[in-house]
Amino acid sequence: MEKITQDIEPTEECMANRLIHELSPYLLQHARNPVDWYPWGDEAFARAAAEDKPVFLSIGYATCHWCHVMEQESFEDTAVARVMNDLFIAIKVDREERPDIDSLYMTASQLLSGGGGWPLNVILTPDKRPFYAMTYIPREPRFGNPGIIDLLQKIGTMWKKEREKFLSVSRNIAEALGGGPEKGRSPNRGILDAGFEDLRLRYDRVHGGFGTAPKFPLPHNLLFLLRYAALKHDDRAKRMVEQTLAAMASGGIHDQLGSGFHRYSTDARWLVPHFEKMLYDQALLVLAYTEAFQVTGNPAFGQTAHDCLEYVLREMTSPDGGFYSAQDADIAGEEGGYYLWTKKEVEDLLPGDLAAVAIDAWHLTTAGNFIDPVNGERSGKNILHLTKRPGDVPSAGGSVPAEFFARLASARDILLEARRGREQPLTDDKVLADWNGLMIAACARAARVFGEDRYREAAELACTFILTNLRATDGGLLHRYRNGTAGIAGLSADYAFLIFGLTELYLTTFDPAYLSTARDLEQYFHAQFWDPRKGGYFTAPASGTDLIARQKDLYDGAIPSANAVAFTNLLRLTMLTGDISYEKRASDLARLYAGHLSQSPAAYTFFLCGLCLVFGPANEVVIVQGSEDEENAQAMTEALHARYLPFTVTLMKHQDDTGILGSVAPFTRDLIPLEGKSTAYVCSRHSCFRPVTSTAELIGQIEKK
Repeated sequence: MEKITQDIEPTEECMANRLIHELSPYLLQHARNPVDWYPWGDEAFARAAAEDKPVFLSIGYATCHWCHVMEQESFEDTAVARVMNDLFIAIKVDREERPDIDSLYMTASQLLSGGGGWPLNVILTPDKRPFYAMTYIPREPRFGNPGIIDLLQKIGTMWKKEREKFLSVSRNIAEALGGGPEKGRSPNRGILDAGFEDLRLRYDRVHGGFGTAPKFPLPHNLLFLLRYAALKHDDRAKRMVEQTLAAMASGGIHDQLGSGFHRYSTDARWLVPHFEKMLYDQALLVLAYTEAFQVTGNPAFGQTAHDCLEYVLREMTSPDGGFYSAQDADIAGEEGGYYLWTKKEVEDLLPGDLAAVAIDAWHLTTAGNFIDPVNGERSGKNILHLTKRPGDVPSAGGSVPAEFFARLASARDILLEARRGREQPLTDDKVLADWNGLMIAACARAARVFGEDRYREAAELACTFILTNLRATDGGLLHRYRNGTAGIAGLSADYAFLIFGLTELYLTTFDPAYLSTARDLEQYFHAQFWDPRKGGYFTAPASGTDLIARQKDLYDGAIPSANAVAFTNLLRLTMLTGDISYEKRASDLARLYAGHLSQSPAAYTFFLCGLCLVFGPANEVVIVQGSEDEENAQAMTEALHARYLPFTVTLMKHQDDTGILGSVAPFTRDLIPLEGKSTAYVCSRHSCFRPVTSTAELIGQIEKK
């Protein structure tokens, strides 16, 4: 989008504002705006009260394309800044640093305007109550809508002359924000069928995925469908997953050269992405592709999971092991420029035979398939997307399909190396505890499914990084780490997602220290976040006093809700430790979902994943290693890992166990190997089978009909 030229040159005084002292890359992007920005805090609201001004709260994130556009058009413009500084106290918030603030005011935006998105701009009273909300606002009026100067001047005038209208709205919104769901009846099995039907009706039978453009990956939908297919033996659910994952892997939403998935597709067929890459998308999609590989045996799904993990390890991992947050969509103001190719560029870089293969497989044209978002015209640039798949490719130049794809891989390597010479997209290098928890879980699960030690090592290194650098002295978590500094009190997602990662690490490594840490964090989480009256976890801890309301995160958005992940954690901790207090807590939490599930079950699919565990054939397996029988114990675990067993957890009791497992899972203390042989003890729904000493017998018990 064309940048609006500033009509007044900035003065020395406005070359840096208070954001210059922040750590967030997003806040630092605005640190030299002429707008007199404050970070979120008491100082800004005290000044608003003292000067009797409303607050202009602007929320975004470092890799947000329209956040960049609004900054360049408006926040860098001194005429806009003059109006903002005269009439408002301006506060900038990084939604990734403070998702609790973002969630609260996004809910307010939906109540006020019926929608939301980023950048999110909300006008508040000096006591933090919202009364007006909007997303991107152009600098100049367009199509009958006001530009930002006219809009802010009108709000400023009304604040002085018609304030009671705003105050009345703000009181109503604040009251609505303070409400919360009441407990209902516990969900029954039928809600799983309702969730499937809801997704089936939304399913795009032509292109895969759900709904129309813009189309988001929503991997938690796919994770639920895989569990539903296993529970109900319903191939329809499995086919929906297969089609969606195949279409995304082939589409422009998937970086065909360097792998990793872009944020979402602007069209229905996964071709034209919004080019930013988020860590949480990579984590959740690795989980989905890994599980789909287990279910179908399709090596393409396994390869996509591998490629995505390699991208994360290569480009999104710090030297100390923490995972970075995101990569930007923009290069020098051009969205997607790093990823686009002209046909001539490809022809110039590749030998003739490889160029022909690349042009054919990725359907490169002279006109290009990328339409410039500013002028609406074709730019001559192409988004790479696969138009051919192994098995359905006719011979190309006399070669067989296998040769075709081997040549395409060679072309990919050359183009990827050339692309590295371009200006690199910004990497948001802050490390967030919650998103790292998801990535730890993905690496750990992929490690045990694929038998890849590098992924286990990455998960363990990241876990060590988080527990070393983002653990507070009282045992709680901190949310963000950057440039050697940790800060911001941990939120519910930090605990829920990291506990998820720790349990996955235990299931991969059988190191009881991970299970012990998960239990300790759950204890802290419960003490600080649990609602003793209604059940469920608040987004912010009891000590979080800088918001006007404590909310609970139930709805699955781009990432699963903290309560949904916590629900599954509680069920698995019950199975892994034998402590039924976790199950009681899960039952109380589930009752909060009753009313929501009856309205739109497909909006809560990660919770439905947990509910599948409640109603599925849940199994606990304890393998007790014999003194001279390590090989048999390994064979048992490998057989379990090779199968899709979403309703099974496995514990390993080593012959040299130091007692940690016995303290965390007391029910394992008396389990012994039979006749010196590695022995598997299987229990299902509070009923135990006879112990067995062979892999075949173990699998027979697990897969019993």
